Amino acid sequence: MGPIRVHEFISLDGVIDAPSWTFQFGFDPRMGEAIGRAMGGSDGILLGRTTYEMFAPTWSKRTVEEDPGAPFFNDTTKYVVSSTLTTPIWRNSEIIGAYDPKRIQQLKEDSAGGLYVSGSGTLVRALIADGLVDELHLFVYPVTRAAGPRLFDESLAPATWNRAGAEVYDNGVTYLHLTPAA
Repeated sequence: MGPIRVHEFISLDGVIDAPSWTFQFGFDPRMGEAIGRAMGGSDGILLGRTTYEMFAPTWSKRTVEEDPGAPFFNDTTKYVVSSTLTTPIWRNSEIIGAYDPKRIQQLKEDSAGGLYVSGSGTLVRALIADGLVDELHLFVYPVTRAAGPRLFDESLAPATWNRAGAEVYDNGVTYLHLTPAA
């Protein structure tokens, strides 16, 4: 059984909406290394519908020359949680239906390397609520958004997380690798 690893770009006040607000900070190459570690070994990508629909047109056309993550995103099986999508628009994609924690647990058990999740806020909150997230990889940007969807909203019970790692980058971003407390 592999872990579920979640990667998010997040503001100081917890907002995780479409990350165009991160562009002003640039992308430190060490951030790419940390994201690579989060993806590393994963044999599946788990996405919610909105993130899937945002990623598909962009990632499906990227090459390794444009982005070293392109082969991972294009060649790895993508499991899409959606009650409305019926037909995949990106190769190696499987629509698994509405959120069902038992179905996600089965995917997790069938995965040797684990499942990688990026964005997908509604899905991630459900995974956290059901105790299915094994690792959070948060890239905390030194900005507040005041409004927008938050990773930890009022729907989630209070919880404690353990720091498994942390880094600070020259662009002001702080990386936190967290695991659920026992």
